[in-house]
Amino acid sequence: MDQRLSLITLGVEDISRARCFYEDGLGWSPVSATEDVCFYQLPGLALGLFGRAALAEDARRPIDGTFSGVTIAINEPSREGVDATFAEALAAGAEALKAPEPVFWGGYSGYFADPDGHVWEVAHNPGSVIGPDGATTFGG
Repeated sequence: MDQRLSLITLGVEDISRARCFYEDGLGWSPVSATEDVCFYQLPGLALGLFGRAALAEDARRPIDGTFSGVTIAINEPSREGVDATFAEALAAGAEALKAPEPVFWGGYSGYFADPDGHVWEVAHNPGSVIGPDGATTFGG
């Protein structure tokens, strides 16, 4: 598995309120946004905002004290890359939460938990570009 991060997703109670904070308060500009999810490009990775309940459902992990509603993601350039990285994580001792599958936003992703319960997503997003240095650019 490549040693890199692509995306940190924050589960939020209210997407509109969260967007006001990041956009109006901090002056950030989204690269992609719907009423359900929003992405901000950062140097080399992105920050995503996703409804907390929807994120818990997507990760198949309830927000109950063992899951805070924050996920870390590794994006791969293909579905096959997602499958290989997911299998590698499981072989290393990760717990499968959701096997990779096509998802509503047009990509392909799965979730696993590391031995401490931190939730990782492995995804292929056809709207992102992964550079030679592993930096992921969304909306590109």
